[in-house]
Amino acid sequence: MNEPTLINMGAAPVPTGETMPARAVLSAAVGSIIEGFDFIAYGTAAALVFNRQFFPTMDPASATLASFGAFATGLFARPLGAILFGHFGDRIGRRATLIASLFLMGGSTVAIGLIPNFETIGIASAILLVMLRILQGVALGGEMGSAVLMAVEHAPTGRAGLFGSLPQIGPPLGLLLSTGAFALLSKLPEADFQSWGWRIPFIGSLILIVLGTFIRRGVAESPAFHHSRPERKGNDVPLWQLLSRHKRGLMLAILAKLPEVTLYYVLTVFMLSYGSSRLGFSRTDVLEAVMIGAAVQIVSLPFFGWVADRVGIRNFYVVGSIIMAVCTVPLLRWIDTGTLFAIKCSMALALGVVYSLLFGPQSALFASQFPTAVRCTGISIGIQFAAAIGGGLAPIIATSLVARYHGLTPIGFYVASLAFAGACGARLMESGRSEREND
Repeated sequence: MNEPTLINMGAAPVPTGETMPARAVLSAAVGSIIEGFDFIAYGTAAALVFNRQFFPTMDPASATLASFGAFATGLFARPLGAILFGHFGDRIGRRATLIASLFLMGGSTVAIGLIPNFETIGIASAILLVMLRILQGVALGGEMGSAVLMAVEHAPTGRAGLFGSLPQIGPPLGLLLSTGAFALLSKLPEADFQSWGWRIPFIGSLILIVLGTFIRRGVAESPAFHHSRPERKGNDVPLWQLLSRHKRGLMLAILAKLPEVTLYYVLTVFMLSYGSSRLGFSRTDVLEAVMIGAAVQIVSLPFFGWVADRVGIRNFYVVGSIIMAVCTVPLLRWIDTGTLFAIKCSMALALGVVYSLLFGPQSALFASQFPTAVRCTGISIGIQFAAAIGGGLAPIIATSLVARYHGLTPIGFYVASLAFAGACGARLMESGRSEREND
C-alpha cells in the first residue's frame, strides 16, 4: 500500500518518552563533519599530492587525470553505499546505519594515510588507494541519507527546511578542517609535505571517529521510522518498492541534485589544481579561498533553510537553481582574471551563496518525495547517483574542457545547463509540507 508522500516531520515521542530533535541534529551534524573531513581530505590530496605519490611514472597532465580518476571511484561507489545502507536504514533504522557508516569511513580514511607510496611497493600502492577510496564512497553513500533524515524526521512542524539544513553544515565544517589542515601542512618544506605531511590529516581523523561514535550512540531512533514499523511487511524490499512505485520522485531528485554537486566539486577539487597550475596561485592561496566559501556556508545554509520554510521549499529550490544558472559563468570568468581578490570573492559567492541556495533546503525537499518505508533508500540513492554522475565526472570534464578551450567559461556553461535542467526537475517535484502550508 502506498503511503502519502507528505512527511510526518513532527517530533512525535519515541518509546522511551524522549523528544530529542536538538540532539538528533547534533548527531547528524557531527557525523557529517567527520564524513566531510575524511572524504574531502582525499579530494584535496588528489589535487596536490597523489599524482606524485601514486602515479609518478606518468606525465604531469596524465598523472593529474589519473589522480582525479581515483578520486572519482569514490563517488561512483556512493550509489552502492546508498543501496546497501539505505536498505538497512529503512528496515532496521537510521541510527544503526549512521554508526556503521562512521566506522567504515573512518577506518578506510586512516588506512589511506598509511599506504606506502609507489616508490615503496609499486603499482600496488595505486591499487590500494583506489580500493580504500571505494570503501570511503560506500560509507559516504550510506551516511548522508540517514543523517539528514534523522534531522528532518525529528523536525517540529513547519521547520523541516531549517532542521534539514543543519546537518548540511557538516560538510563545510569538515571542509574547513580538512583544507585548514592541508593549508597549514603546505607550509612545510615541499619534500616533507610530499613525504609525510600529507598523511597527518588522514591518520588524525581517528580522533574524530571516537568523538562521533560517542555522540551518536546516545541518540534515539527517528519518530517517523518508529511509527511506520507496524505498517512494514517482513518481505518488503525497499529498493524494489522504490523502483516500482516511486521512480518519478527518484529521477527528479537526481536531476535536481546534479547542478549543485557538480559546481561543488569543480570549486573544491578541480580548482585546487587549476588555480596553482594555470593561474599561478600558491596551494595556500587556493585553499584559503575555498575556506572562505566554506565559512560563509556555515551561516548561509541554515539561513536559506529557514527562508525556504517561510516561502515554500520547492519554489525556493527552483529559484535557487535559476540563480545558479545565471551566476556561474560570470563567477568563473571572474576567477579567470587571475587576481587573488577575484578568486576569494568568487569562492565566497559561489560556494557560500549560489551553492547554498540549493544545498540548504535540499534535504527537506528530497525527503518529501518518498514515504517513510522507502525514504532512506530513496533520498540516499537520489543524492548519491547524482553525486557519482555530477561530482565524479566534474574534475575530469573540467580538466578536459580547460585543455581544449583554455579557460573556465566552458565549465561555467556546463554547470549552467545542469542548473536549468535542475530547476525543471525541482518544479516537477511534490511540494514539501512547509510549502503546502504556505499555499
